[in-house]
Amino acid sequence: MAQAYTPGLKVTPRIVHRARRVLPIAGEVLVNVGQTVQARDVVAQTFMPGDITPLNLANLLSLPPAEVPDCMLKKMSERIAIDEPLARSKGIFGMFKSEYKSTVAGVIEKVSGTTGQVIVRGEPLAVQVQAYLGGKVVEVLPGEGCIVEAEVSFIQGIFGIGGETHGPIRMACDQSDQELSADRIKADMKGALVVGGGRVSHEAINKARQGGVAAIITGGMDDQDLKSFLGYDLGVAITGSEKLGLTIIITEGFGDIAMAERTFNLLKSRQGSQAAVNGATQIRAGVMRPEVLVPWESAGSQDSTAQLPDGLLELGRLVRIIRDPYFGQIGEVSELPHEPSVLDSGSKARVLRVKFKSGEQVIVPRANVELIEG
Repeated sequence: MAQAYTPGLKVTPRIVHRARRVLPIAGEVLVNVGQTVQARDVVAQTFMPGDITPLNLANLLSLPPAEVPDCMLKKMSERIAIDEPLARSKGIFGMFKSEYKSTVAGVIEKVSGTTGQVIVRGEPLAVQVQAYLGGKVVEVLPGEGCIVEAEVSFIQGIFGIGGETHGPIRMACDQSDQELSADRIKADMKGALVVGGGRVSHEAINKARQGGVAAIITGGMDDQDLKSFLGYDLGVAITGSEKLGLTIIITEGFGDIAMAERTFNLLKSRQGSQAAVNGATQIRAGVMRPEVLVPWESAGSQDSTAQLPDGLLELGRLVRIIRDPYFGQIGEVSELPHEPSVLDSGSKARVLRVKFKSGEQVIVPRANVELIEG
């Protein structure tokens, strides 16, 4: 019998996860296979070429471009400091000389007698890659980085903004449907990963950023609040590079939506644990979801549902409905009819039956659900 698959988000109490940590260009790997690392440990580093600054000495010293090389006080590949003399004109009969002191520091990379320009290359920019996930190094990628492995509670969200950050999990709401309002953001949440329930308010976002909260994880968010937070309309883009001082992960979607109870209860059970989050999101080809990783300190058995193939629809598996009129509701797959059914629109589609916690059962197109993978 053919099997059915659908996209899904992972919500797993315990699973082995591997984080690939690599440099943007070749560099030095600082760890070895078998080494235990913490989330903030630097595992690899390199140096990017510094910025270049063109200096038009022909104009600055009122010289013909061809005379610039002979007026240089510094040679190619020599270092120059700010306010250090870089070039001096010969003047008239040795008098009325003009001198130029550099406004930038770096290395002389090029002197042109054609344009009269001098190119100064700034200091190399250090680039470091942290482990991100506390665990064990299981593979070293020479000149690139490493792979870190750990047993974690693993939660994927629908959407996020902001990059990688770390901190202890703090619950701000008592129930999965409570709004994350500003009064729930406390002064002692600085550096924490704050977990809400339903929609997070604009006021709560601002208070969290001002109070030094590392990240917010909650069920929903208003799209206008997102625009106000970013300062622009996001549109279709890859997120994660925003430098706003706060990472936000939405687990369910936009609007006044409660966090799934399974997700809320899992985060609540790990309150106080150190965790790593990344808000980077890409919806198109090469899908990338925001994630929450909460390492376990001791080895244990993985959640049995984690062994099921990714995206496999089976009876009893949890799904979230992603289209009206049942948008955001979560239930179990109770039936998978083999033959296509005629929808209200008159078109035919493969469907499934979903049973909600209340006992109500509805039939929806398979394209209108996403799997909540354990």
